Amino acid sequence: MRSRPAALFRPILLMLALGAAQPALAGEIRTAPKAVVELFTSQGCSSCPPADAMLSTLGERPEIIALAYHVDYWDYIGWPDTFGQKAHSDRQRAYAESWGSTRIYTPQMVVNGREGVVASRKGEVEAALGKASLSVPVTMIEASGMLHVDIEERPGAPEGVIWLVTFKARESVEIERGENSGKRMDYTHIVTGRQLLGMWEPETGTHLKLPLAEVLGARADGAAVLVQSEENGLPGSILGAASFVH
Repeated sequence: MRSRPAALFRPILLMLALGAAQPALAGEIRTAPKAVVELFTSQGCSSCPPADAMLSTLGERPEIIALAYHVDYWDYIGWPDTFGQKAHSDRQRAYAESWGSTRIYTPQMVVNGREGVVASRKGEVEAALGKASLSVPVTMIEASGMLHVDIEERPGAPEGVIWLVTFKARESVEIERGENSGKRMDYTHIVTGRQLLGMWEPETGTHLKLPLAEVLGARADGAAVLVQSEENGLPGSILGAASFVH
């Protein structure tokens, strides 16, 4: 696994310093999921609306954490995705590279970092979910504006990277150009940011204390903590996860 520069850890240290006294924020905490479903989608893709709707339905199931990564490589057709980020396209490419492929497409769902399926094919999605499981328990408690995250120890397991993924629960968008021109689309679980928090040590476990207001910021109303294996800088299996929605 590649070493991480110290600069990557500074933003979360700053958040910890700023978040000593924040008001309580009531919300839904989801722990013990069996699957993290990552949808790679675009507002400019005519095949994506059914997958977007499916992700919304999957996100209502308590055993699933749903995340929608809007990519930017459809923007050339004339409608820049209002949620699109190059970092999301890069994450999808990293998954493809980790599986020995150069092909990326939308809509694609990745289940637990292990398997990519065509997101508009419900049978393929449900088959992937049917065999999904996460081996590392992650728990969350929200108290006095702080989010306490505990990742249990699992001696002998591979080391994991801890990611904080922020998202917006729902937003409606009027699409003016491109393949979905003239449509008003509802999107859910929209990823707004992704930040490395540190490493999970399987021999000792990890405890994190995060100031929730700074974690969510102005754009997000939800956050997920993912523990994911990594090899040669490429994403591997997701080992554990939990989420919070305000």
